[in-house]
Amino acid sequence: MLYLIVVTLVWAFSFSLIGVYLAGQVDAWFSVLTRIALAACVFLPLLRIPPNNKALVVKLMCIGAIQLGVMYGFYYHSFLYLSVPEVLLFTVMTPLYITLLNDFLSRHFNGRFLLVALVAVIGAIAIRYEGIDGQFIFGMLLVQGANLCFATGQVAYKRVMQDSKLAQHSVFGWFFIGALIVSLICYILFGNSTRLPTSITQWGILVYLGVIASGLGYFAWNKGATQVDVGALAVMNNMLIPAGIIVNILIWNRDADILRLSIGGAIIMVALWLNHRLQDVSHSD
Repeated sequence: MLYLIVVTLVWAFSFSLIGVYLAGQVDAWFSVLTRIALAACVFLPLLRIPPNNKALVVKLMCIGAIQLGVMYGFYYHSFLYLSVPEVLLFTVMTPLYITLLNDFLSRHFNGRFLLVALVAVIGAIAIRYEGIDGQFIFGMLLVQGANLCFATGQVAYKRVMQDSKLAQHSVFGWFFIGALIVSLICYILFGNSTRLPTSITQWGILVYLGVIASGLGYFAWNKGATQVDVGALAVMNNMLIPAGIIVNILIWNRDADILRLSIGGAIIMVALWLNHRLQDVSHSD
């Protein structure tokens, strides 16, 4: 759980940094490519081909391609249509996608995980719910695409690495290589080379997002995902919402309903407590 908490604090800054300094100013595909390339550089010196398990390399590359490469494509473009709080609001469905995907792969229905995810969704919606009209629908669909990719990657990585005896840092570079292939192809096909960063601030933000938020962040988050159950993982996905909005308020002075933020954050914490409580009850039966 510690890994997930630390990464939540780190990622809380990413939403505002992208929305304030990069979205609409720097080509989204270039931002994605740069961020993933820098993240890959962090783990290339540690990269190993696992002995007698070359299939793991392919699996990790596919997971990275989906969870990071495709997801970032949806995610970065959503900021062209939505504000930072709206992007945060529309991520509330990620926990449901995680639980439903896990149940589908396990071929059984786990009511506890779904209940916890629903409570977390209620808390997230309570934070920033506003009437959404038709002009935001496309942005919402982009965020849902990102949510599905992020959820799929988390569930897949957890299942692939859960019982592995390998040191995860020695093979995680393959995750970024898979993502890098996707982002490079997308930049070549859709990128705009005339909209590169024009300031030291923008380059600095890309370096931070690549090395810290993506490089170290995704490794810590996916490793943390292997150490908790699916219910706790689903809840922690929505802890990004209050954390991201708090950062947005304190640093960029954006308007927000503090009462709703407090109520929604409290509901999400109740979801986390409920998951542990139900887990204890199921173990005692």
